[in-house]
Amino acid sequence: MHVSVFDIIGPIMVGPSSSHTAGAARIGRIGRHLLHEPVKDAELLLYGSFLMTHQGHGTDKALIAGLLDMPVDDIRLRDSFHYAEDAGMTFRFGEARLRNAHPNTVLLHLTGISGRKLTMQAASVGGGSIRVDMLNGLKVSFTGEQNTLIIPHVDQPGKISAVTACAAQYGMNIGSMQVFRDHIGGTAIMIIETDGTPVPQMLEWMRALPGVSDVIFIAKEQ
Repeated sequence: MHVSVFDIIGPIMVGPSSSHTAGAARIGRIGRHLLHEPVKDAELLLYGSFLMTHQGHGTDKALIAGLLDMPVDDIRLRDSFHYAEDAGMTFRFGEARLRNAHPNTVLLHLTGISGRKLTMQAASVGGGSIRVDMLNGLKVSFTGEQNTLIIPHVDQPGKISAVTACAAQYGMNIGSMQVFRDHIGGTAIMIIETDGTPVPQMLEWMRALPGVSDVIFIAKEQ
């Protein structure tokens, strides 16, 4: 396994902890991007070490900073509660009752300014890295460390080929692809890592495909 210096010393960040602070901020920020609009209300349910040490390590402030779309090195992170109040965002913390989850896990219930809702479970797995484990009740697994397309859709024949054909039409190379579903013919999510940044026209074409409910692009952090 390749290990870089960044895996050892962690990311450039507002501390004190890469896992409890930087990782938490990244979880919040991915949640904000998946919601696809500013957060109006957030319920954040903490599990394990996140629950026990969230105030001392700044996990609570980091999560809120991420929901406000602040990067991990944004000095405003320490005052994120005040920035949330200024933005009209309400939030509350509680305990997540989970089984066999990573000790640094949070379950987020988010509501956007338009009423759009998202439920996401994610873990901070060390060194500032994170893993998203659940979206809207469906088990998934992705990190957001690469350019990533998240495509909820109906599990029907031809959906994957239609999406990949669209990517090929626009010259978008796919680095990796995973598909998660709850049952045959049910709800599914494609997680596609790309080598570049998709143009808006490609995203609109994908959103217009029958059975595709949304297409969300998360750019990797530079």
